[in-house]
Amino acid sequence: MNRFIFFLICLILFLLPLPLGSYRPWAILAIGILTSFTFITHLANSVLNNQQALLPPRYTWPLFTALGIVALVCGVQLFGVSVDAFQTKQMLLKTSFLIMLSWLIFNYCNNVNRIKKLIYAVICAGVFQALYASYLNLSPDIVSPLFGYKHTDRAIGTFTYSNFLANYLALCLCLGIGVLISELKRTNNGYKPTLKQTLRAWAEIILSSKIILRISLIIIIVALILTRSRMGNSAFFIALIIVSLLALFVYKQKPKAFKLLIVSFFIIDLIIIGAIFDVEKVKQRISETSLQSETRDEVVRDSIPLILDNPLLGSGGGTFYTAFPAYQSEPYSGYYDNAHNDYVQFAVELGIPTTALLGLLVVYCLWLCINTMRTRKTALYQGVAFGCATAIVAMMLHSSVDYSLQAGANSMLFIVVLCLALLTNKLPAPKRVKKRRSES
Repeated sequence: MNRFIFFLICLILFLLPLPLGSYRPWAILAIGILTSFTFITHLANSVLNNQQALLPPRYTWPLFTALGIVALVCGVQLFGVSVDAFQTKQMLLKTSFLIMLSWLIFNYCNNVNRIKKLIYAVICAGVFQALYASYLNLSPDIVSPLFGYKHTDRAIGTFTYSNFLANYLALCLCLGIGVLISELKRTNNGYKPTLKQTLRAWAEIILSSKIILRISLIIIIVALILTRSRMGNSAFFIALIIVSLLALFVYKQKPKAFKLLIVSFFIIDLIIIGAIFDVEKVKQRISETSLQSETRDEVVRDSIPLILDNPLLGSGGGTFYTAFPAYQSEPYSGYYDNAHNDYVQFAVELGIPTTALLGLLVVYCLWLCINTMRTRKTALYQGVAFGCATAIVAMMLHSSVDYSLQAGANSMLFIVVLCLALLTNKLPAPKRVKKRRSES
């Protein structure tokens, strides 16, 4: 039963993006039903099996406190505060699904093997999305078999918005890079490998099963480039640079080929693969971006009075598109049903205190990742912490200009990232072979 429940968790993560990125109400409800079934199965398993813990560990309280307060605020908003009670009920449901998924992950992904398998499930989902999106993007005459979407010149996969796909793929990439780093051979403190040893370590990667993982990441990067998402691409590579530089100073026992691996993502993936799949279109979109042509800054400007009018409880979860038109000073090009800035949208809908609390949770998890890289000896914990830190920084950057967290697939995958940040920092080290001291 324990293995069956873990299989269902992995299945949930694989299915997350298939129903239109779990963005539509019916789509998130479908994923929520499967999550609820898995959670109920867990409750039954805990009652019947004394060896299976019912509650998650104590160190998970920061995450559940933050999500619990979001659910509480949504519940309070239903009593006359929300300007659209239906949408607030939807957010309350989504929050309950996030709580249940987190609960399951903390209870069933409590060792090195389970964490690795969970991330491989995410990578498989990312590779499927990448292949599906790339095939449709490179075959413009084909209509999507799923829901009949007609694809544009920007890869979209099974999502409703190409930037959603870009954000999702970036999160998958970050976790995949973390696992790949964890499988590199380690060096002792103060030991500097020679060029020959570094090249040998890199050759071992190419000739081993790790190459399958590396090819998978290249496939995902191809689809990321094909989304033509400006911040989706920029946020991923900027986050990779920032966390890589940080890791050089804090990483305990850096892998021999760590620097070479990171450099390869810019030389092989960005330059060579990017040239093949026309990364210049992404650069062109970035260079042509200007405050005069973009109206997102006006949306943020006009959202400030809405926040100040409801600073404590907001206008109601999920109500931005209902509350914003009354504050819109002028017609913009297009209809803004979201703020194109997750920070602003959360502040509008949930109020400043709740938004600040969610921000503190994210920063706390980022700090845990850095601490894990600096203090833990377990290779997988260190590598996954690197991937989670990169994913968190990428999401923080992307959220400043888009609303990726409004898609169920992205928000649930990001919650998985935060759960992994906690697990890799708090879980005990796996038992080692005799004659080796166990990690303290």
